[in-house]
Amino acid sequence: MIPSALPCRAGVGFKPEHFAAIIAGPQPIGFFEVHAENYMGAGGPPHAQLGRLREDFSLSIHGVGLSIGSMQSLDRTHLARLRTLCDRYQPESFSEHLAWSSHDSVFLNDLLPLPYTEETLDRVVEHIDQVQEALGRQMLLENPATYLLFEESTIEETAFLAEIARRTGCGLLLDVNNVYVAATNHNLDPRDYIARFPLEAVREIHLSGHSEAMDDLGAPLLIDSHDTPVRDPVWTLYETVIGRTGPVASLVEWDNDVPAWPVLRDEALAAQRLLDATARRKAA
Repeated sequence: MIPSALPCRAGVGFKPEHFAAIIAGPQPIGFFEVHAENYMGAGGPPHAQLGRLREDFSLSIHGVGLSIGSMQSLDRTHLARLRTLCDRYQPESFSEHLAWSSHDSVFLNDLLPLPYTEETLDRVVEHIDQVQEALGRQMLLENPATYLLFEESTIEETAFLAEIARRTGCGLLLDVNNVYVAATNHNLDPRDYIARFPLEAVREIHLSGHSEAMDDLGAPLLIDSHDTPVRDPVWTLYETVIGRTGPVASLVEWDNDVPAWPVLRDEALAAQRLLDATARRKAA
């Protein structure tokens, strides 16, 4: 099984509108990440652009449609397309979400939460084993941003993720914004979550912005919207994480209200400065 091996640098999610600016000159970017489902066609401009980027940059492929947390079987056609994509580009990393997004033949355009029970754990482990066997490579599993909790859950999320990593050999993708969003929504301390997270299994980190709203009872509600710069509390939590792990490949996600390339590049440079500072402290 090919292990995940992104460089311990800052990267960004690739957006086609940035392609011309990116290839116009050298870029201080460690890697690019793309959503797998956007590249499952046979050719055309998406593959032409991605092939050009792959010449110069490391690549992370991030899936959103495998429905790892579903109780029904994985879609073998989707998995085969994913294998074709990974074989074509040989990415340094492949990741998916701890969520479900399909029921019977209906695909739901969302990443939905699941209860943390022994039954769910067994099913997720089974699915990850199938994915890693089919792809011949290690998969990273991302922690979710959640807006509700299940009364039937019997396992804490951090313990759930740790057991999945132990039983499957998968790595973890730690989304720091998701931690902050979920902890705030559930009146928890995000630092306590990080203290219990199996950081030894983390191979990639995600950073993004979120939006603020109020729920029906007037309590603060954060939405994992990916439409703003990374917020200050998320940067602070990120510093805590890499202070414990050392430098880890770190991606800035900005998927909605996408800014001009220099704005997104500067977000990645902010993450890179923190990674560099962490490396200096670890070396001192």
